[in-house]
Amino acid sequence: MKKMKRSRAYRLVSLTVVWATLFSCEKDIPTNLGFESYEFSGMDTDGGDWQPILLENAESIEINAPEDASSQSYLNEIAELKTAIQSINSEQERAIEYWTNNSVVRWNEIALELIAKYNLIPGPNEEGGYTLPNPSSPDGPPAFPFAHPPYACRALAYLSVAQFDGLITSWHYKQMYQRSAPYQQDRDISYSYEPNDIPSYPSDGAVLARVSKKVLSAMFPLEKDYLQELEEEHLESLLLSGGNVPSDIDAGVTIGDSISQIALTRAANDGMKNAQAPKAVSDSIKAAAFERFGWQWDNLELPTRPVGLTPLFGRVTMWNVADVESVRPTPPPAFDSEEYLKDVEVLKDHADNMTEEKRRIANFWQDGLGTYTPPGHWNRFANEFIVESKMNPLRSARTMAYLNMAIMDAGISCWDAKYYYHYPRPIQKVAGFKTIAGTPNFPSYTSGHSVFSAAAAEVLAYIFPEKANLVRGWAEEAAISRVYGGIHWSFDATVGTDQGREVAQYTIDVAKADGAD
Repeated sequence: MKKMKRSRAYRLVSLTVVWATLFSCEKDIPTNLGFESYEFSGMDTDGGDWQPILLENAESIEINAPEDASSQSYLNEIAELKTAIQSINSEQERAIEYWTNNSVVRWNEIALELIAKYNLIPGPNEEGGYTLPNPSSPDGPPAFPFAHPPYACRALAYLSVAQFDGLITSWHYKQMYQRSAPYQQDRDISYSYEPNDIPSYPSDGAVLARVSKKVLSAMFPLEKDYLQELEEEHLESLLLSGGNVPSDIDAGVTIGDSISQIALTRAANDGMKNAQAPKAVSDSIKAAAFERFGWQWDNLELPTRPVGLTPLFGRVTMWNVADVESVRPTPPPAFDSEEYLKDVEVLKDHADNMTEEKRRIANFWQDGLGTYTPPGHWNRFANEFIVESKMNPLRSARTMAYLNMAIMDAGISCWDAKYYYHYPRPIQKVAGFKTIAGTPNFPSYTSGHSVFSAAAAEVLAYIFPEKANLVRGWAEEAAISRVYGGIHWSFDATVGTDQGREVAQYTIDVAKADGAD
């Protein structure tokens, strides 16, 4: 077996964070939970009958029947596996421990790591202009991608949906063929994780390794070599753990290849490639808003960026909402209205009476450049809940798929409102007003943090009802944090929260009908 290179994942700080510690911290939290293998709370033996997202059903992807466990070819695989396990080295042991028996969480953490690494806004050129990241020339400068919140939520959605559909397919064939794991076939093979009765063919871990490598390589093309090393390390760990033989792995990789192609074909045609519109298009959107409402958002950066961030992200294909206009919020208040004038005073009061608690909340939820963004923040929470609930990989993938579809749909809805209304930010309208958290390069109404967070909280409240009050409280805190920071009007946050909840319900309705409850 190939000796694996030390993955960068090992170099992340390993830390299990309790919630009290989380909320006393003003810095971005680490991605690696440091959790250990655990006994699954359920097997979901009917999981192969659940309704996939991209596939019509689990039989849409075909794999060959496995060799019988009594066949010579299978016995040879067992013998070779036993020999490999006997010569395992310390680096391979660390890899087995790292990947655990729920690599849905591990691959999500890797995605968050990459988002944080690439969440760096391109700076101005020497002449004062800007060059945008180009997927055709990912080396840049600047490097592709700029993993801003719309890019991050989309990457997480495609990763999670592909994982979910791949694991539904895996579960279907596991129950069809009922091949026990190597450690159950031969008592001389010990299993590195907590034993379970989930059949080993096809390998669910191999599905995850291949799907995750392929989707993340498409989203972060400069990381292909790194992701290839991670996939190889993961696949080897599946074998050396005693949980799979090579034919299990091969079948899982076949599923992973097929579902990756389907997911990435959708991604190539969802409209994201047009989201960062040229200046002429951006100017026309701005002019249309001014003609409609008599106002427009202006970027106050120096030097001024010619185009706001992804003006056409609101036209990207949604997952579970048929028409983005159906979830577009009502217009924000006019500048001579009582609602607007009251909100000016609210923002001034927060600025004049800034407390340590308000500052802490604003900083904790900032999720700015160099972090894994607001969508990533909620993925981190979901990872914690998954481990705490001891979910198996299939149910974990379901959680992440619905979470990230809702977050992406919410982001699309939010960006539609931002550029349709083109509403100015407080710093543009209130004389002498200052923020404590910078000024984003896109219009104000509605608040992205509020919409992302409310949508995420509703999905998590559905999946983890015992956490409903907790996560909804966090969503409201995330929303008000942007008001405390001076970045948003109060109505950006309140309307955005309602908007996120409304959009999330479409995804929750799909989840309720998928056969898993």
